[in-house]
Amino acid sequence: MKRKLTALMLTLVMILSLCACTASAENTKITFWHSMSDNAGVLMESYIQQFNATVGKEKGIEVELVFQGSYADATTKMNSMLNTNQTDTLPDVMQLDATGKVSYHASGVAYTIDQARADDAAFDTGVGALLNAAMGNWNFAGTQLGLPFATSTTILFYNKTLLDSVNMQAPETFADIISLAAALPKTTEAGTELIPYAAIPNTPTLANWLGQLDSYVVNHKNGSEASATELACIDNGALATFLTEWKRMYDEGALKNTAASSDAFVTGQLALYTSSSSNVTSLLNKINGGFEMGVAFYPKVNEEASFGASVSGSCLVMFDKQDDAKKAAARELLLYLTSAPIQADFAVGTGYIPANENAVNEAVYQQLLQEYPQYKVGMEQLAVTPAAMRSVTVGPSTDFYYAIQNCVSDMLEYGDDAETTVDIMADELGGLLYQYAQANQ
Repeated sequence: MKRKLTALMLTLVMILSLCACTASAENTKITFWHSMSDNAGVLMESYIQQFNATVGKEKGIEVELVFQGSYADATTKMNSMLNTNQTDTLPDVMQLDATGKVSYHASGVAYTIDQARADDAAFDTGVGALLNAAMGNWNFAGTQLGLPFATSTTILFYNKTLLDSVNMQAPETFADIISLAAALPKTTEAGTELIPYAAIPNTPTLANWLGQLDSYVVNHKNGSEASATELACIDNGALATFLTEWKRMYDEGALKNTAASSDAFVTGQLALYTSSSSNVTSLLNKINGGFEMGVAFYPKVNEEASFGASVSGSCLVMFDKQDDAKKAAARELLLYLTSAPIQADFAVGTGYIPANENAVNEAVYQQLLQEYPQYKVGMEQLAVTPAAMRSVTVGPSTDFYYAIQNCVSDMLEYGDDAETTVDIMADELGGLLYQYAQANQ
């Protein structure tokens, strides 16, 4: 399956070959920072070229696209400019992931979606078709920061050919993974170790599993309503329940305490692989018919838990450059990139879930679903994910992420019980939140 050039891109090439798109001196020029690489980066470049050749040409707008590396790299650069008061060098539009939400909200130069709606009634109408779950992920402290662009959720990929050979279905719970591990052979046909499942919990995956248990990781609804100051998963027993079930998988030989590798899954060494739904395309390409790849909902902690995983990916935010023309141009770009045709085309080319509900009705996306039903699972899972489930937003995001990994890994490697690990995590994670709050009073 090769989808390097979509129909929209081919159309774009024809458009660009027929028209000269040199901007006039009167054009409003805006800068757009993005973090899309590989095929997604090629698509992003094509969309901006098409925007400049169509909407931009009509409305006198020229967009300069600038690649800023990974989301973390782009956020670091944004924070550096904010900390040194170089706000005039910030872009007009930026692709932002969860690591930058708090900084953007507190920047003092954010041009939020709420402000854009107040400025332009047509803009408000234009964003009406976007997924509620995706929109909610980019709402902080009651403010709609940005519009979803690259939308994904975490799902389960599995080697269906392998599972069929032992008459097993895709697991729904941690207990099912244990049962599957007992049925699988210990080695692959090539003689290497066959790993049932491999993962090390981190901030986003812990948010998913605790969210299934109707719990947040931190207070203020995982930091979505205000800056998180303490853990919210201790007193309700959710963290202890998760750690108990996680340790049981490890003790039963169903879980390897290592970060999962897509290469191990593609070569048949790893039976189960939990990763972003945006990886459907790349995994199908890499497997290339070597085995049948199944896709299922993210596994539940236990039978009492709810199915689901939080929305992830990135959004598009705007900065206030004190220029009404630039803000109007930025609004036009956001509406364009979140439109049904662009979202459908981007989903086909990358595997991301369309953020625009109407994108599903586009012919190019309907054809994709008919040919590859694996793409349906992410959308179906979002439809049943609890509305209250939120990704985690904390100030000390990097330290928090690695502290979770280290604490859970130590529990397995050193044989600690769940209760001891709960106490350790309460001290370490709670300490990080306290230190951050003290330093940012």
